[in-house]
Amino acid sequence: MEHVTEGAWETLPVPLHPRVLAALRELGFPYMTPVQSATIPLFMKNKDVAAEAVTGSGKTLAFVIPILQILLKREEKLKKMQVGAIIITPTRELAIQINEVLLHFSKHFPQFSQILLIGGRNPGEDVERFKEQGGNIIVATPGRLEDMFRRKAEGLDLANCVKSLDVLVLDEADRLLDMGFEASINTILEFLPKQRRTGLFSATQTQEVENLVRAGLRNPVRISVKEKGVAATSTQKTPSRLENYYMVCKADEKFNQLVHFLQNHKQEKHLVFFSTCACVEYYGKALEALIKNAKIMCIHGKMKYKRNKIFMEFRNLQSAFVHRCGRTARIGHTGSALVFLLPMEESYVNFLSINQKCPLQEMKPQKNPADLLPQLKSMALADRAVFEKGMKAFVSCVQAYAKHECNLIFRLKDLDFASLARGFALLRMPKMPELRGKQFPHFVPVDIDTDTIAFKDKNREKQRQKFLEQQRKEKKENEGRKKFIKNKAWSKQKAKKEKKKKMNEKRKREEDLDIEDEDMQELLNDTRLLKKLKKGKMSEEEFEKKLLAGSKGQAKDLGFLDLEGDDG
Repeated sequence: MEHVTEGAWETLPVPLHPRVLAALRELGFPYMTPVQSATIPLFMKNKDVAAEAVTGSGKTLAFVIPILQILLKREEKLKKMQVGAIIITPTRELAIQINEVLLHFSKHFPQFSQILLIGGRNPGEDVERFKEQGGNIIVATPGRLEDMFRRKAEGLDLANCVKSLDVLVLDEADRLLDMGFEASINTILEFLPKQRRTGLFSATQTQEVENLVRAGLRNPVRISVKEKGVAATSTQKTPSRLENYYMVCKADEKFNQLVHFLQNHKQEKHLVFFSTCACVEYYGKALEALIKNAKIMCIHGKMKYKRNKIFMEFRNLQSAFVHRCGRTARIGHTGSALVFLLPMEESYVNFLSINQKCPLQEMKPQKNPADLLPQLKSMALADRAVFEKGMKAFVSCVQAYAKHECNLIFRLKDLDFASLARGFALLRMPKMPELRGKQFPHFVPVDIDTDTIAFKDKNREKQRQKFLEQQRKEKKENEGRKKFIKNKAWSKQKAKKEKKKKMNEKRKREEDLDIEDEDMQELLNDTRLLKKLKKGKMSEEEFEKKLLAGSKGQAKDLGFLDLEGDDG
């Protein structure tokens, strides 16, 4: 590892507590990074700080150390239920990492209690844990922390607990806002005392971040830290030791290229990102079956309780593949990133380079990699769970593509659905609005009824068969019910037609005869009766009686015309 340093910790203008220095030695950090040397002195001199530094530059220690130093200088010791510092971060995984770093230091200061408040846990248990252990330092995600302020009825008056707050840290503020936490943060800020120190750390400075700086910080000192070896005028947003690559290949070649790449780099840890949770589930299952002697771990936002455990397990592995979590090139380490692009998406490379200040190098696709899609198809034919995961993954992928924020490049109308479906090893095309009315001559579905594919799990298949039987039963019952309803409706319709027929017959008679005054008066009377019936001023029975009474004489002489044909 090449250290990017700004001198030893002992050279700081404000001396650190001996036990803080001891913890730094235990962690193996004898030197500061640029963001640490720039931020810590200002924070410790009670300045609000808005720091911009690339991911992996050592921002965590830049706020953990000042928090401890500030709390150690308090005149009044914090009581168990008093909160002295809050660290808010966008994801559970990042919160866990920060909490672990903080534990390395707080174990030297047993007078401070700390608590981790994140999603995926029972909030009631968090309340009890806070009441039992206290929380002088809180590490939290925005949603869970906001929820804790509403738990007064359960015996936790967090609004009162935070009156003693000295320090608030908003870590990865740009991501906090990108992920839609602005409302939660504003709610939390309303509970916090104005007399506090606030640190805001971000990899980018957007207008939204600037608005948050104005709302949450008082006269902040702004810090923009560049890595050594990066020009002062550079606005690169990724670590300089992170090598970014891209590979252009067709949708039905992408999976084979991915597997080939992973198989040739088995001794390294990998983070494989997919666009949706369903894609993680599907391709995680596929990689687990097709890549031997490797630990495959899936993680995504819809996992409630397993997510934290999986993340911790991945961090402890020597080599592993993981999905949808983590980053690379941390604190001076080298790292690589590879993005797969379709031919029509290649202009995204220029977009990243110009707009996001993230240059990429091309990596050529492997020629003739092993075709694993037939094996993936066989897995789907053998187990309905795989078949259904593939269908859900495809649907979610198309829907995510339609919502891509860079929709001038990622255009749904240009997507080759047939190639994409082959890349997902689908057995047939799913029914979805985006595919309605389209033909796919280059996609050949399997020649079987996919409803006959069974779950390998016998219990799930038993439940499915039970459900199908219930559906068949309900369908049969509903068919009979619909028929009965239809007959009833037809019956009502026929009664109305009978009444209409009588009126038509009446009119016909008037047309065929010389209409005298008496006949005209009878017609007017019948019209009045019909109007009363329509307005609900008389019942159908009364209408029938009066109508028949009025037309009885002429009916005897003329008879009624046969209009049965009108009912056909």
